[in-house]
Amino acid sequence: MYKTAILGCRGRARSHANAYQFVKRGKIAAICDMNEERLNEFGDDFDISSRYTDLDEMLAKEKPDLLHIVTAPVLRGTSERIRYPLMKQASDAGVPAVIIEKPIAVESEDWKQIAELAEETKTKFAVNTQLNFHPKNLELKRDVAEGRIGEIKFIDASARSTPVDQGPHVLQLVSSYIDNARPVRVLGQIAGREHLDADQPSPMHAAGQVLYENGLHVSVAFGTGMGTMASDNPGIFGHKRVFVVGTKGFVHWRFRSWERATPEGGYEGGPLNYGDQNIVAQGNLTEAVFDWLDDESKVHPTHLKQSLAEFNLLLGLYYSGITNEIIDLPFEPPDGLMDILREKL
Repeated sequence: MYKTAILGCRGRARSHANAYQFVKRGKIAAICDMNEERLNEFGDDFDISSRYTDLDEMLAKEKPDLLHIVTAPVLRGTSERIRYPLMKQASDAGVPAVIIEKPIAVESEDWKQIAELAEETKTKFAVNTQLNFHPKNLELKRDVAEGRIGEIKFIDASARSTPVDQGPHVLQLVSSYIDNARPVRVLGQIAGREHLDADQPSPMHAAGQVLYENGLHVSVAFGTGMGTMASDNPGIFGHKRVFVVGTKGFVHWRFRSWERATPEGGYEGGPLNYGDQNIVAQGNLTEAVFDWLDDESKVHPTHLKQSLAEFNLLLGLYYSGITNEIIDLPFEPPDGLMDILREKL
């Protein structure tokens, strides 16, 4: 039984804690939050008695095998980026494994810091992009892996929220259908400056054509300008989808529904309950960390270097929109990219 701990006790952390009903090899032993009222309410609700307001103290005393860092990328009420400092803190403390919320970074500077950490840390970092762990996605991915739709020829994927908010989910979901092949080239377009001064800055809209190392072409689109499908929730978070087209059929996962066409089964489809799927997915993502701790060869699908490559793709898409050029990946994003976007947009 692995010993786990949670840093940050806001609403998203409740999803992590609730998912432990599906986690068989771990138990939450301690929690940490600077807000004592929130800390105690969370501890009471989930019957966790070991409570801390200082991360260093919790790590030193509890020595968790897995730490959930469930915080925003920016310290609330400030402009201070805290993804890298918290990850470095956990790494320096020797925490064996960490699940950290997406997005892994928000701009060029913190992406570079975390990329440097990825080269030196011994901590196993996984990013909490859980869509590929949804039971229906796991089923559809098996169909693809076993050749039921033939050879993959094209993927189309989109999300209706901003690129930095839901883009990491969608890009990781694309990766999961193609064995985490890396992107090598992107041609992008961007629009909308309304979100550039938010805590998670990005263009409001972005679209791109991506070439992957396996030769596959992928079309991606993000932003509130993207239309919703009839089966989707009209809100900005209710449209996430991936459509995988093969030589013999297709699979199509959406926020609230799914479709599949194969020679054996013909056309199939039906509704999905995202909430029910998502809590199981969160448990599956956590269990996959324990698989990695048990066996070095079972690398987590959302491991840090993979997630950094996907975020580098997003930065490359932005830069393509700025320069009107095709960007080879990986690429070294310029410092001050958000300022360049403000000037462009």
